[in-house]
Amino acid sequence: MAERSPLDRFKEVLTGASRAVAHDAEVELGFTPDAPHLAGKQIKVPTPTRTLPADQVALARGFADSFALKLRHHNAKLHSAHAPSEPAARAVYDAVETVRYEALGSKNYAGMRANLAAALDMRTHSDPITRAQSADEVPLQAAISLLLREKLTGEAPPPESLKGIAFLRDWIDEKAADDFDGLALCLDDQEAFQDKVLSMLQHLELVRADVPPESPDEDEEDQDNDSEQQDEDKEEDEGEEDDQSRADTRGEDKGEPGEEMSEEREQQDGESDDDGDGDAQDDDGALPVRPNRPFSDLPPDFDYTAYTTKFDEVVTAFDLCDADELVRLRGFLDQQLAPFQGAVSKLAHRLQRRLQAQQNRSWDFDQEEGMLDAARLARVVVNPAHSLSYKMERDTDFRDTVVTLLIDNSGSMRGRPIGIAAISADIMARTLERCGVKTEVLGFTTRAWKGGQSREQWLAAGRPPKPGRLNDLRHIIYKKADEPWRRAKASLGLMMREGLLKENIDGEALLWAHNRLLARPEERRILMVISDGAPVDDSTLSVNNGTYLERHLRQVIAWVESRSPVELIAIGIGHDVTRYYKRAVTIMDAEQLGGAMVEQLASLFDKD
Repeated sequence: MAERSPLDRFKEVLTGASRAVAHDAEVELGFTPDAPHLAGKQIKVPTPTRTLPADQVALARGFADSFALKLRHHNAKLHSAHAPSEPAARAVYDAVETVRYEALGSKNYAGMRANLAAALDMRTHSDPITRAQSADEVPLQAAISLLLREKLTGEAPPPESLKGIAFLRDWIDEKAADDFDGLALCLDDQEAFQDKVLSMLQHLELVRADVPPESPDEDEEDQDNDSEQQDEDKEEDEGEEDDQSRADTRGEDKGEPGEEMSEEREQQDGESDDDGDGDAQDDDGALPVRPNRPFSDLPPDFDYTAYTTKFDEVVTAFDLCDADELVRLRGFLDQQLAPFQGAVSKLAHRLQRRLQAQQNRSWDFDQEEGMLDAARLARVVVNPAHSLSYKMERDTDFRDTVVTLLIDNSGSMRGRPIGIAAISADIMARTLERCGVKTEVLGFTTRAWKGGQSREQWLAAGRPPKPGRLNDLRHIIYKKADEPWRRAKASLGLMMREGLLKENIDGEALLWAHNRLLARPEERRILMVISDGAPVDDSTLSVNNGTYLERHLRQVIAWVESRSPVELIAIGIGHDVTRYYKRAVTIMDAEQLGGAMVEQLASLFDKD
């Protein structure tokens, strides 16, 4: 039997510790090169190097401890039942719950304190609070969670967050100091803790004080508890339905708060949306909210504009990265590709066979030369006076085609989704090139989080109302249509670069890719969009209607689908894009992307 490596032994010990903390023998732990996360009872933590340096060990232990504490002390069903509907309030609600169960671990297990601090340092490092230059740029949920942690455990916030916290510390102390004291007294009781949090949200003016959602719920839950012995299942089901109906009612009563709030409040709420829900914050530190609003909620009058376009840029990979780094990133992409090599080859061959088969799917009969038509030999036997008949294959002219892959390079694509997207684009470009179909690979993101130079110019101009799009676009050309794959393959590695992925403004990116296709000489033009949700840009949405970007995307899609010669298809990763695109498919796992791309492209050629 081969000797176990130190990394294997560390994993075994960490798994045992996680099971002990969670009080659950079914907990499983594994390493991942992507963002740490918890899925059911499967814990994934950052992979340390083989030498097991102390800082990497502490980081892995910190995330393992945090997720194990969540399994032990967090009731997801109870958490969701009492959650506020307002996005900014929900972000704070989720963040302080993480503080609660991690504080329990710090108090009950002295060895966890340093581990949890290491995990917090990593989450904070990617949080916008470290880059904030004013109070408007500070994510409220991050500031509150760090100050509450300081109150509950006595540990100071990470040094890099202190500047951002300073912008809001006095205001939070004024509004919520008493609430912090109350929260410290009920750490062990999640329901009581939630009640205190909801009261704090009212004091912070993140939820409307005239709609107290939890008081009636508390009364009804008491009634449910009284009758639990008689009919427990029935009462619990009814309680859940009541909670859900009240949450829906709160959402309807709220209407459009963006029109009722002051401009400063809009900015605060919009920018606080950056961290989404609690799980997203645990995984990546700061991920944007993906709204799924019905189209009927959009205002009847709409006019999309950009405050300024002078800071927008269309760049190639070599504009953002030197050649040596691109080679290194390409090597990393090849490493990611290695485990999928077998499946990827099968997909490529499947698409190639389907496309090549369609070149020769029709015949011309009664020809003077070609292949002997065996089906007509019988007539020659019956009547030798008839001459032999030949047939020739007729090529289907699909070669005069160009395909553009437009890939969402937003922050929520970090980790496995962007890796799979890069791998799929790489394989698709190679396969289509073999079949004589030209392929262009494009990406879209923004130059900065929360506005960049566009927002600075707007602030300097005195914050004029309704500025429109308020961020600097970055459109990336990974591979030009006329560029061979062998020359562009290094550029595709850029998607693996840390810090590249930021916000996503889908409507303008779609127009950009569409216009590039229109300029192509090919007879047939196909545009495939790969995205994981709705357009999100905190800077724009904080000072415009909440559906501003989504409405523009719908307008662009409707125009392309109804009037343009470009054929538009879309693949959504984890989010339903059929709400936007007529020809679309939604996949729930990024690893399904390659197969979905093959089927979608093949279906287009099948139509011929």
